[in-house]
Amino acid sequence: MKTLLTLVALLVAIVPALAGEADKRLDIYWIDTEGGAATLLVTPMGETVLIDAGNPGRRDLDRIVKTITEIAGRKQIDHLVTTHYHSDHFGGMLELSQAIPVKNLWDNGEFEGLKDHPGKAYFAMKAEQKHVVQPGDKIPLKQLPTGSPELSIRCLGARQQFVMAKEGTAENSSVCATARDKDRDGSDNANSVVLLITFGGFKFYDAGDLTWNMEKKLVCPQNLVGKVDVYQVTHHGLDASNNPLVLQTIEPRVAIMNNGTTKGCAPEVFANLQETKSLQGFYQIHKNLRPDGEKNNVAAEFIANQEKNCSGNHIQLSVAADTKSYTVAIPANKHEKTYATRD
Repeated sequence: MKTLLTLVALLVAIVPALAGEADKRLDIYWIDTEGGAATLLVTPMGETVLIDAGNPGRRDLDRIVKTITEIAGRKQIDHLVTTHYHSDHFGGMLELSQAIPVKNLWDNGEFEGLKDHPGKAYFAMKAEQKHVVQPGDKIPLKQLPTGSPELSIRCLGARQQFVMAKEGTAENSSVCATARDKDRDGSDNANSVVLLITFGGFKFYDAGDLTWNMEKKLVCPQNLVGKVDVYQVTHHGLDASNNPLVLQTIEPRVAIMNNGTTKGCAPEVFANLQETKSLQGFYQIHKNLRPDGEKNNVAAEFIANQEKNCSGNHIQLSVAADTKSYTVAIPANKHEKTYATRD
């Protein structure tokens, strides 16, 4: 009996480490960094891609490492992407690189006009290879056998430069006619790396903290993004971002907001998301606990963390192997809902 129990325990330990290869799904985890950002992808071939690494300090570091090693069952970060140089997005990277091996680091590098410099320690961070990302670049990923859905992570924009529209793309005239600018954000938010993740017919958009006026360039005069399934609500749901032109153009089916208890989930953004006709599901990492929270929160079922002093619950999305559907889950409250992909 003792030998049997030992064998069972060993199998339980092995299964998570083989999950990506075994089920051929794309898994995405939104890790709670209390209003920062850390989005983990585990590819069908078992590679890990971490987009941003939360705030400095043990709290976010421990949550990220736990998600990678215990929940996802992986041993390294194959690709680590810094969308921009604000500490709620890169603050945990130095300690993270010391806690778990990093193979490739992708970021904006050092460039002319960089105002929010991350410091020498950031650029001295340990990684096997370092890459300055350019609009149009694709992160090289291992692919499933020929005939299986292709997985792609493509950069649509970086350092306020964007990809060219595909030949023959129609002008987005009716939407762009309603455009209005906001006060310019002179911080590094405007330099955010914009990523489009595609797995077969499934599409996921993550623009870091890209700002309102920069967002317009993604959809006006032409749509550079296409239509998407999942929209990571830009800039934690702050109204310096989340230009409704983008929502009206890319028509997401699901929105996931990495807000904090008092950060993000701004009334204007919340209202625009609620009015987005294409939206079928809207999730929050945190309940908005500001005085306006009563009006600006989704139903409790769709919120991962209800309390200020929370357990750091995550949101997980799994794209089926045939890419025809994806399931969004909040394991902590047993919420689970499946959506059909657009294509």
